[in-house]
Order: sequence, then C-alpha cells, then structure tokens
Amino acid sequence: MEVPMRVYKAITVFTTMFAIVTVVAGFVLIDSATNRATASLSEIQPVAALFGIGLILAGAAAYAFSTRFRAEGMGKSKDDTDESTDNG
Repeated sequence: MEVPMRVYKAITVFTTMFAIVTVVAGFVLIDSATNRATASLSEIQPVAALFGIGLILAGAAAYAFSTRFRAEGMGKSKDDTDESTDNG
C-alpha cells in the first residue's frame, strides 16, 4: 500500500517501537513465569507464560503488518505489472 512519506515514517517508527516493547516484555514475562528457566514444572505460572508468548506474537504481527506500507517513489510492488521485462 502506497502512503505519503510522513505517514510511512510515522507507521515505521511507532510500529517498530511497539514491536520492540512487546517482544521484550513478552520475554520478561516468560522469564519471570519460569523463574529464569529454573522452576520445576509444578512451579511454572502458565497464564503469565502464555501472556508473554502472546505479547511476542503481537509484536511480530505488528512489525510484519507495518512492512506492507511503502512511500511514494520507493520502488515498485511485486504485484505491479508495468515494469519492463528487459533485464536491465
């Protein structure tokens, strides 16, 4: 999807920050739920661990979604067919 450069920059900055924060928070939650991977199976907090995994997935999904945008003049989308076929 082609958007103006200002919108592209805003999307890129904020989704990257969101992705970083959620992935790091997800790993912190998993770390605390498993007591730094030293807890026995009966001591693990499954709700916190699953929430941590959910945060990691949410960050990955947000980042993947943000890569669908491009600014004007950034090149052709792979779906555009108006490119020349001469190899050069």
